[in-house]
Amino acid sequence: MSARKASAAIVLASCLALLGAAGATAQQITRIAVMDFNRVLASRSQDGVALKDFELKKSAIQAEIDKRSDEIIRLMAQKVEADKAGDAKGSAKLKSDIEAKTRQLSEYAQVKQRELDDDATRLVSTDSLAQAIYRQVQAIAEADGYSLVLNLRSADSVMGSVFWYSQMIDITDKLIQALAGVKIQ
Repeated sequence: MSARKASAAIVLASCLALLGAAGATAQQITRIAVMDFNRVLASRSQDGVALKDFELKKSAIQAEIDKRSDEIIRLMAQKVEADKAGDAKGSAKLKSDIEAKTRQLSEYAQVKQRELDDDATRLVSTDSLAQAIYRQVQAIAEADGYSLVLNLRSADSVMGSVFWYSQMIDITDKLIQALAGVKIQ
């Protein structure tokens, strides 16, 4: 085999390896969909009492977390002012208060998150609407190739963790249509 043929074979092998790697990478892209859970609940208002109660509890917990966080932020601002004024005693007291309130907030959030997780598990296992929604979301996601479905809007914050999305990945209307044919008992 000549050096030229060997070089060509190496280039061809490299290209095939790159194409294979690109194909493997392309297969691992995670497709994400979003849905507006509140719109889904509104479309089934006669069925969603337990789910609405859960969303209200979630909202109340988030409001309490926000209130406590705001208090910590206010104390931090006061500490900055005390530091600027040279009030070492006041600054130390504020630092202690901030640490205590931060610890309390963390503990509160952990306890409430466990409660919400338990409530959600119980709800999905006992509430027929929650089960129907879960099954329909799963069916739509699997049929359309989505590996993750996010709630676009939660009761406590509009687009809480979604900064932008394309309408092409919003499955809310498809979910509402699928649920329209489901009899909830």
